[in-house]
Amino acid sequence: MGLLYTKFYMDFDEEEWKQISNDPIVFQTIKDDVTLEIEDISHKSYKLNFKEGAKFKLFRVTGKFRLTWDDEDVL
Repeated sequence: MGLLYTKFYMDFDEEEWKQISNDPIVFQTIKDDVTLEIEDISHKSYKLNFKEGAKFKLFRVTGKFRLTWDDEDVL
């Protein structure tokens, strides 16, 4: 399972992602090879490519966001 913490809220493009749950917040890709660029709390940048149907969970933690995904969903 992938895990990152970021201080920045993420916007998800409606043409690539749909929100499928509110508690917890879960987004799912609606097409293949969707890219997310994430800057973690230590300012390191990551570029992740997800396949169609991949799920991405977003949890609000004090002063930051916890992001998780299944590794098999990453291209």
